[in-house]
Amino acid sequence: MAECPERKRLKESETRTKNWKRWGPYLSERQWGTVREDYSPNGECWDYFPHDDARARAYRWGEDGLMGITDRECRMCFCIALWNGEDTILKERLFGLTGPQGNHGEDVKECYYYLDSTPTHSYMKALYKYPQAAYPYAHIVEENARRGVEQPEFELEDTGVFNQKKYWDVFTEYAKNGPNDVLCRVTVANRGPETATIHVLPQLWYRNTWIWGCTHEGCTMKPKMAMQKDGKVLCSHESLKKFYYVCDAGPDGNKPKVLFTENETNMERLYSVDHYTKFYRDAFHRYVIEDEVSAVDARQRGTKCAPLYKLEVPAGEKRTVKVRFMALDEDPGEGMYFGEVFDKIFKDRIQEADDFYSKIIPVCNKEQYRVARQAYASLLWSKQFYHYIVKDWLNGDKDQPTPPESRLKGRNTEWKHLFNRDVVSMPDKWEYPWYASWDLAFHMIPFARVDPDFAKEQLLLFLREWYMAPNGQMPAYEFAFGDVNPPVHAWAVFRVFKMTGKRGERDRQFLARCFQKLLLNFTWWVNRKDPDGKNIFSGGFLGLDNIGVFDRSRPLPTGGTLEQADGTAWVAFFCVVMLDIALELARTDPSYEDMASKFFEHFVSIVDAMNQMAGGGGLWDNNDGFYYDVLRTDTCTQPMRIRSMVGLVPLFASLTLDEAVTSKMPGFNKRLQWFMKYRPDLSSQIAYMTSDGEVSGRHLLGIPDKKKLKKVLAYLLDENEFLSKYGIRSLSKAHADKPFTVNVGGEEYKVDYVPGESSTYLFGGNSNWRGPIWLCVNYLIIEALERYDFFYGEVFKVECPTGSGNLMRLKDCAKEISRRLSSLFLPDENGRRPCHGENDMYKDDPNWKDLILFYEYFHGDNGRGCGASHQTGWTAVVVNCLERVCSS
Repeated sequence: MAECPERKRLKESETRTKNWKRWGPYLSERQWGTVREDYSPNGECWDYFPHDDARARAYRWGEDGLMGITDRECRMCFCIALWNGEDTILKERLFGLTGPQGNHGEDVKECYYYLDSTPTHSYMKALYKYPQAAYPYAHIVEENARRGVEQPEFELEDTGVFNQKKYWDVFTEYAKNGPNDVLCRVTVANRGPETATIHVLPQLWYRNTWIWGCTHEGCTMKPKMAMQKDGKVLCSHESLKKFYYVCDAGPDGNKPKVLFTENETNMERLYSVDHYTKFYRDAFHRYVIEDEVSAVDARQRGTKCAPLYKLEVPAGEKRTVKVRFMALDEDPGEGMYFGEVFDKIFKDRIQEADDFYSKIIPVCNKEQYRVARQAYASLLWSKQFYHYIVKDWLNGDKDQPTPPESRLKGRNTEWKHLFNRDVVSMPDKWEYPWYASWDLAFHMIPFARVDPDFAKEQLLLFLREWYMAPNGQMPAYEFAFGDVNPPVHAWAVFRVFKMTGKRGERDRQFLARCFQKLLLNFTWWVNRKDPDGKNIFSGGFLGLDNIGVFDRSRPLPTGGTLEQADGTAWVAFFCVVMLDIALELARTDPSYEDMASKFFEHFVSIVDAMNQMAGGGGLWDNNDGFYYDVLRTDTCTQPMRIRSMVGLVPLFASLTLDEAVTSKMPGFNKRLQWFMKYRPDLSSQIAYMTSDGEVSGRHLLGIPDKKKLKKVLAYLLDENEFLSKYGIRSLSKAHADKPFTVNVGGEEYKVDYVPGESSTYLFGGNSNWRGPIWLCVNYLIIEALERYDFFYGEVFKVECPTGSGNLMRLKDCAKEISRRLSSLFLPDENGRRPCHGENDMYKDDPNWKDLILFYEYFHGDNGRGCGASHQTGWTAVVVNCLERVCSS
């Protein structure tokens, strides 16, 4: 059987035979309003570079655009610009509200969808829904400002601009004929009842790397684009090959006019000062919308160009425009750019994409396949070129104004070593166009299925010395690299190791390289988060934002310390994964046995500390049968009796040790036997046990023992507590009737069940861990149940749901949770996908009903998508849930 062409491209990319991944969806969807573009005195990034400046102001550290692509160093960029004849702004990028503007924080206010992508981006497809009426910028801003946190967000669909179907479906597709030969076709479909006109500008431009006076890697001399006599645009850049850009005739048979300008800030408009050129970044906006003919360079040269297609499309019909750019040494020659040759390349790439995914996505029904295909597409479209050199950002550039001195004592000043200039998997390229280290770990689980090499590269990248701090801390995200995210990187490393090869054929060098750096990170955690050496950890908010009664990233209003059940359990999880990795590496290298012994004993100590009764220094509450944070001050010890994800994280840390394996490791086995014999004080307290005849020759390492596990699972699987119709809630529904309250200095602090968007402004108000369903932690729960089932098997069954009388093995409980999570995206008996809430367009309209959005989190009761609408990164683990559903 012939090798799948996409598999072949992946191999050629991995061996660097051909650079198939040079071009991809690496263009950000929002560069404005980011920390890296912020040179303000006080770190007010939303105000320093607003959306209204973006069309006229050159970016320092990146670029953005609509359904765009760029090379992996973001030198030459391509995107679509549109005008419907009504808008006041040329549509070159997505619009949304800033953090202060939104009643639930920042939020994109557009309708767009990622429909397809192969891992080498040999074929890609995206859809943007563009209103035919003027885009309601002011209406959206004003209405969201009027609403409070108790009200829902006001979305584009709520404005009525899609009524009577007066909008355009704009499909943008890319196909590669070679590593540096990229074809693009843009199809506009008039969904309205009348003939309408749309302007389409497929823009090609160079990122401005020449104006700043910088000297670091990536700074260049000014490149150029120039029209040639044969109608091709010649593009020249010092570190890229020379390229041609060609455009086909429009649907009317006429060649479009090609506009040229410079990718330079409009100094006159923004700052009322002269510049070396009169041709600015916003020239196409001024030419098309304001009829300013002199805005573009009549000599047809510059650093930005675009053919201008003006399309008149009857109601219900479509029109397509075609463009292509290619390196000169991949030029197919005159007569071979468009026509049947062009169409055949697209046809072949689409078929190859179908063939590739037919072997990736398990046999399932049509709707399950659709969800998985769009999840993979959205995951792959979320790659982005991320550029941020903290030292240069703090000090400023030689040819630019000196930044305020206050910045040298402000954000990220302790991260001067950080040098980021890479393609990175983003949580959401509009709402979170910057990496978050714990998000990325989850991204790599579905990535391992489609592109194992990329998954391993990303995990290694964050452990490299230009990311990881000298003290071993991993960077969190650009708003505060020093914040603390849950330590899930080691888990992702080991999962990717296992997922990307059969036993005996796995990449042990990858595992060993990661292990060495993870040792540094583990040491940082222990030294920084357990300063008293009690094996009870704090750690701050730990990615769970507003889950606690207090802001856990700030000093407590009570004084004292908050000993965190999740912080301690996360370190235990980190510890037991490191033990597992060390044992794996010790199979072929006995020197790792010592490290395995170290992590085994450390894990045992943490578990012992956690499982003491809360009043005695631990975090287990025997009366409630749950793990809680504990507040300790000079005068009191008080468990924070909030049944939340905080108390479920202890389930994650478990491992079955097989005596058939450990007996072949004499160093580790000897220490293990010594420990069991001479430390009964610990072994009597913790969930380390022989199998008691249940599973011969296996031992279980875990935080809860069998009795505690049953108590916690009774809450987990109770539909009146954690178990929702759509997965596991982050906070027990019991707190809807019984909020947790505490009074400090006359001020009441409260945690109650809030199943949708946050009802507080804690952490900006755009995130909520007080009730909604988060797929990331749900996935860890699923894996934890499977691990416990691997040890206990048939002898351990629980009611699922609690009180139902239906006894299930834990692996079947895991499948049931997977089924519930998958149902978020599948049509119910009425054709409604829960993730879309009550929006009838997604239920009834054939041009909407097959479109899926992978939200940041989901309403705890009805499954409606909340938060960032395109956070496919960790929400893409739904494909791994679907695998479990399909296999059963």
